[in-house]
Amino acid sequence: MQKIRLALVTSTAAMLFSGIAAAQSAPSSQAPAQGTAAAAATSEMSDGEIRKIDKDGKKLTIKHGPLKNLDMPGMTMVFSVKDEAVLDQVQSGEKVRFLAEKVDGKITVTKIEAAR
Repeated sequence: MQKIRLALVTSTAAMLFSGIAAAQSAPSSQAPAQGTAAAAATSEMSDGEIRKIDKDGKKLTIKHGPLKNLDMPGMTMVFSVKDEAVLDQVQSGEKVRFLAEKVDGKITVTKIEAAR
């Protein structure tokens, strides 16, 4: 009986250690490769057209396509801007690509560039 118990403990320990070793040596699918975050942000950018610029309210009205990262369909809506300087860099009617994210409970334009 003693030998069976020892064999059981030994085999359990061996399985446990082999699982830990395999987990440590396997590449992590959680860690993004360098440059992947930038590529992901670019792929999440949406197409839009500036409809209105509200400098006093620090907001942009944009007619846009789907916002995939926010699971939102295309529509025309008002966005806060992360950087007020953006308001001087865009014009009504201009085609843009932009990234909108939830910041402090508001959907905010965090990145914007002229469409190509």
